[in-house]
Amino acid sequence: MKLPVTSYGESGTPVVVMHGLFGSSRNWMTAARRLASDHRVFAFDLRNHGTSPHTETMSYPEMADDVAETITALGVGPVALVGHSMGGKTAMLTALRHPEVVERLIVVDAAPVGYPPAFVEYAQAMRTADLSAVQRRADVDAQLVKAVPTPGTRAFLLQNLILDDQGARWRPNLPVIEAALPAISGWPDDATGSYAGPTLFVYGGKSDYVQQDHRATIEGYFPQARYAEIPEAGHWVHAERLDDFLAALTPFLA
Repeated sequence: MKLPVTSYGESGTPVVVMHGLFGSSRNWMTAARRLASDHRVFAFDLRNHGTSPHTETMSYPEMADDVAETITALGVGPVALVGHSMGGKTAMLTALRHPEVVERLIVVDAAPVGYPPAFVEYAQAMRTADLSAVQRRADVDAQLVKAVPTPGTRAFLLQNLILDDQGARWRPNLPVIEAALPAISGWPDDATGSYAGPTLFVYGGKSDYVQQDHRATIEGYFPQARYAEIPEAGHWVHAERLDDFLAALTPFLA
């Protein structure tokens, strides 16, 4: 499918940015505006997230094909493809399956490996929240506290809540996302080949998503891989330490 796109900038080389699980193109707004001084930036909503259509299935091969189709439809490729977390895995598989649309690859705090299933409690808490009498975002925040004790994480999840004259509802396709979480936490068993283009892995020093013992696997798929650690960042690198993230990213894009 062709994905919804938010664009920034009028000139320069094309850069596509992609969000992680429970995110949307809006997560990249601040970074995209900064990058738009030198690049045309396109922020995608991946399937079942943001303003994208809801589908019955959600796998990395499907998402990679969505991305390639959207880049082709934009007519701007090949692009510098940037993805965070789930978006990073989608970006990696796009480069492996559709290298003709990827000029260079930037993966933010993810590796081509399986992780223990995470966020199941978040998905369940969101899906089972009683939205029937909700008047304010705080009403839903209170319902999420037990499953999501960290205020910042709840605030991130609550960006997905729509409150309008039709009442309260979630923007993402929560049942399909919840069912897909084992696959989203993993990495496709049949992913093969390698991507020979320039590749940068940017990761948080306080995160454990990109580890030293992942590097052999990374370099099997991406033999030109380089690494940039942002020491004071956790998993949400570009949100937590934007200046440091851009300092690592900008020279690579040039």
